[in-house]
Amino acid sequence: MALGSFDHAPPPFFRQGPSAFSKLMFFSALALFLMVADTRFKLTQPIRAVVATALHPVERMLQVPVVVWETAGSYWMGLQKALATVKVLRSEVVRQAETLTRFEQLSQENERLRGLLDLRPALSVRSVPAEVLYEASDPFSRKVIVDRGSSSGVLPSSPVINEQGVLGQVTRVYPYSAEVTLLTDKDAAIPVLSVRTQTRSVAFGGARGVGMELRFITGNADVQVGDLFTTTGLDGVYPSGVPVARVDSVGQRVEANFARISLAPVASPDGVRHVLVLEPVGLQMRPRPGTKARRDAGLRKKRADQ
Repeated sequence: MALGSFDHAPPPFFRQGPSAFSKLMFFSALALFLMVADTRFKLTQPIRAVVATALHPVERMLQVPVVVWETAGSYWMGLQKALATVKVLRSEVVRQAETLTRFEQLSQENERLRGLLDLRPALSVRSVPAEVLYEASDPFSRKVIVDRGSSSGVLPSSPVINEQGVLGQVTRVYPYSAEVTLLTDKDAAIPVLSVRTQTRSVAFGGARGVGMELRFITGNADVQVGDLFTTTGLDGVYPSGVPVARVDSVGQRVEANFARISLAPVASPDGVRHVLVLEPVGLQMRPRPGTKARRDAGLRKKRADQ
């Protein structure tokens, strides 16, 4: 083959187009044209809308981890704040409950004290306010210890009452305390008067230290459930008219002709705190007129005889 038959033109693969500078100028002018056209005539707005619509699910999917992270952080912070708030509120509830309990206790105490203060002007005997310290340790008796003794003028056999009625009687006196035997004690006894029938009898403490009873009452006696018994005022100890007990039940003893009458004390000895210790009525009775003169005359005569 002759050499002149070869085509000296470069193959298509190595063929070169416009120069790089020409391309730069062309594409720069195209970009400038498109920007001016998009600004003035909104030519690319539909294209942008289509592309944004197509990419919206992808954007939402890519935002899921970020949203989950932010939500988890917000939930954790909110949970911590809620737990702290609940803790503070629980402490506040406990404090309010303690305050309410103290308020209720003070209200009940004020009511009892008001009852005692209202009762004192109605009494014609000297009284000493006292507070119950504790209950005696003897399991076979019903006795309490009060915080007033002989230094406060408390005497043996002094009646002890509260705003409801008679509680018991002082059986032992110490300088700064006293022992009170309650009406429900098995060895306690008190003369009583029926308000309805005006009959007198004696109420005794229950056999087991619970309640009271009327003994040696005939089976046909006029005693009804609910009858109120008060102090007689004739024993020289208790003032008259102070409530003692009410009839709880009336029955018949099988072995005798006496009635079985159970009483419920008007003043409940359980939970009592403030009481009044009265001076025995017999100590405040004034001597009859002329008694002192006769006694002085007797003393003078005795001295003259000597």
